[in-house]
Amino acid sequence: MDIRPLGIDGVWEITPRLHGDPRGMFTEWYRFDHLAKVVGHPLNLAQANMSVSARGVVRGVHFADVPPGQAKYLTCVRGTLLDVVVDLRVGSPTFGRWESVLLDDVERKALYVSEGIGHGFCARSEDATLVYLCSATYAPEREHTVHPLDPRLAIDWQTDTPVLSVRDEAAPSFDEAIASGLLPQYTTCKDFTDSLGFVDA
Repeated sequence: MDIRPLGIDGVWEITPRLHGDPRGMFTEWYRFDHLAKVVGHPLNLAQANMSVSARGVVRGVHFADVPPGQAKYLTCVRGTLLDVVVDLRVGSPTFGRWESVLLDDVERKALYVSEGIGHGFCARSEDATLVYLCSATYAPEREHTVHPLDPRLAIDWQTDTPVLSVRDEAAPSFDEAIASGLLPQYTTCKDFTDSLGFVDA
């Protein structure tokens, strides 16, 4: 298992080792000890989600109040999707920057997204299934979204016909989220993750 950081602090791309033969394939797509050694603390498994989307569906950009926020460990188990992370942490050196990773059912890559970072994805195949482990349970009063098609963010979703939910369509722009004080503070996020404790895995 290879775990490497992306250009946004708090996001890691995980490439598992695939063991295949004529019978099929096996892989360890999540290892508590390997992730904790790199991230610096264990991932508290509080909830597991599955999202199935048709081609062109864009979901996001979603984030939660910190603390406790909601860290996510994601992989695509069917089809192909473009997974996008956005640094929404006010005061971060990469505030407002986004990065994308292709997740599919061939390479079986995963992504770890720390608390306070915005997350979204776009289905690239006829249907795509994303599964993800969460560090906190869903709490609607703490959940927020920024409009995924905001030209200020200029995210390349790699689709000409994005399909949004009613909630995401009505989401505030990036500038509106800043002005409203909705976005998490970088120092608050760092202090929270530091408080989770370092481990020697």
